[in-house]
Amino acid sequence: MGEQGFGIDPAIVTSVATDAAEVVAGGTQLAIVVGGGNIFRGLKGSAAGMDRATADYVGMLATVMNAITLQDALERAGVPTRVQTAIDMQEIAEPYIRRRAIRHLEKGRIVIFGAGCGNPFFTTDTTAALRAAEINADVIFKATKVDGVYDKDPTQYSDATLYGTLTFHEVLSGELKVMDSTAIALCKDNNIPILVFNLFGPGNIKKAVAGDLIGTRISLVK
Repeated sequence: MGEQGFGIDPAIVTSVATDAAEVVAGGTQLAIVVGGGNIFRGLKGSAAGMDRATADYVGMLATVMNAITLQDALERAGVPTRVQTAIDMQEIAEPYIRRRAIRHLEKGRIVIFGAGCGNPFFTTDTTAALRAAEINADVIFKATKVDGVYDKDPTQYSDATLYGTLTFHEVLSGELKVMDSTAIALCKDNNIPILVFNLFGPGNIKKAVAGDLIGTRISLVK
């Protein structure tokens, strides 16, 4: 949503699509899990009195809106793209099928996973960890609004310290707000490293894929 308080900022979508297109042009297979907090957040809906499961389903639908918006931007950037959703929406997207997703990646297409994992009470972080394990991903990139993982909220504390590396155990035991604990545990059990970095730095997606020293790397051992 960029600097807006709500919705989709076309400039941000185009920027993300341009960076992702450069990565795929270099031969990297890329799958994307999108959230929907710019449109609707299930936990907030629940806090406002909605049934939690209903609120989460509304949130899943919001992720599909973001997914097809990003698909449009990617294809305008010249990248063949497929959206797969955990909730059937055959008029606008494919259903999630693991082998089909892998085949799309092998053919150089970006696969965007929408609608979370199809179940309430699970976040898109958990979806990212689950899909990464299913498609045998080498790494998860957690693209966010800050430069990585800090010891405290950098938006509130000017003396917050950025971690360069962390172990899964440190994240879980320290209750660091990186991804939810289910997602971290899934990555730990399947030995999938995570790189947390700032999505909005120019070319940061490409830098992350290239292994440049940006953000915070989380793995089994430092």
